Amino acid sequence: MAFSANPLALSVPDPTFESWLRDSGYLEVLDQRTSDLHRISTTTTATATSSNSATADPPSVAAAVSSGFFLLNVLNHIGILLSLITINPFSKLTNEDFARDTPPWTLGFVGSFDSYSFPSSRSQARMRVTENNKRYCRNYFTLFIVFFACSLYQIPIALAGLVSSLALWDLFAYCSKRWGLDNHPVTRECLLRLLQCATAVVIFVCNVQTAIIYALAVSYAVVMLHASFRKLTPIKQPTKGKPK
Repeated sequence: MAFSANPLALSVPDPTFESWLRDSGYLEVLDQRTSDLHRISTTTTATATSSNSATADPPSVAAAVSSGFFLLNVLNHIGILLSLITINPFSKLTNEDFARDTPPWTLGFVGSFDSYSFPSSRSQARMRVTENNKRYCRNYFTLFIVFFACSLYQIPIALAGLVSSLALWDLFAYCSKRWGLDNHPVTRECLLRLLQCATAVVIFVCNVQTAIIYALAVSYAVVMLHASFRKLTPIKQPTKGKPK
């Protein structure tokens, strides 16, 4: 049986629909309901399995069934954690996300103990990662700066190389203005290429790339774990002024 198209149906773009879900608070409701349904179904299944095994099977069989259920639950959790590798947390980031105010670190970003739960499915983990990354992108960027500063502190030669590279570029900008290199584009282009090669050599010799890779790896792990375990809490909407 074929259905005819509804001429009154509206086609809403995905970004607009997601923005409406976010502003209306339905994403938080969907996330909480998904967690509640998974907890209820898991508890019901475990109770039914334990009661059936205790009444109909010997103790050894009941223990085997309980162990199998526990192993299946552990494998499901491991599969959800491994699925985080396939998620791109930056796929839906926009310039407007970075233009917003930074959420509070205590109440907004960290939250309380009840603000975290293990994602019940891969789809819920994906929804949490993409949405929390939009909400806390400024917090995550600040953490990257902190991790990068810590890595430079652990590798002093990398800090020296980074400072040397910045000093070379400042010296080039100073000499370019003083000698009027803008009037000599060929000379300026040659010096610019030499400076780029010198910067690459300094970064490679001083292991600056090691500090960057370390900061990126730690930051990525923190982003994925925090965003996937952090529940979607309601966003405080701006209050509209009362009409006079």
